[in-house]
Amino acid sequence: MQIILDGIGKKFGRQWVFRRLDLKISAGGRLAILGANGSGKSTLLKIISGWLNPSEGSITYSLENQILSEPSQLYSYISIASPYLELIEEFTLAELVHFHFQFKKPFHNMTENEIIGVSGLEDAKNKLIRHFSSGMKQRARLTLALLSDTPLVLLDEPCSNLDASATEWFHKLISTCCHQRTLVVCSNHQPSEYDFCTEILQL
Repeated sequence: MQIILDGIGKKFGRQWVFRRLDLKISAGGRLAILGANGSGKSTLLKIISGWLNPSEGSITYSLENQILSEPSQLYSYISIASPYLELIEEFTLAELVHFHFQFKKPFHNMTENEIIGVSGLEDAKNKLIRHFSSGMKQRARLTLALLSDTPLVLLDEPCSNLDASATEWFHKLISTCCHQRTLVVCSNHQPSEYDFCTEILQL
């Protein structure tokens, strides 16, 4: 998926977070958005995802040279993992995976058990999400995003709450699942989160 941002700006109240941002993300590109806390990284990612509307400017999405003109079309083409996206804590992991993949096509038509296996959380598949540690929840978020068969993947601080072994797991998942997919990663200058990206936008 190709994304073109033309003069994008966002303000809350009278305060502008950023203004007049022009950006082209090529299909299959890997972009890291870097900046300190409060720089607008997450806000920009939410705008790219369609979750937030910009205060100025426009965004154009195109897939295989066809422009996606309806915002409702975007959902099926986008996967996102972020600390501010809450999981359904009343579900077990198995129930969460089953629910999620009623709305998204799984990567390479994987079964739900195969997806849980890739997550490394097999022993907790019947455990309620509310009883997961923060690291386990982040593994679940990343698994759902990266194993959804979508052309655009958006990741906000993907290594937050991950230890060294889980970070290595994340890198392997990126190398396995993100060929030819457009990837946008927000990071607070933590190289392990974006060292596979080929372009950098500094906010």
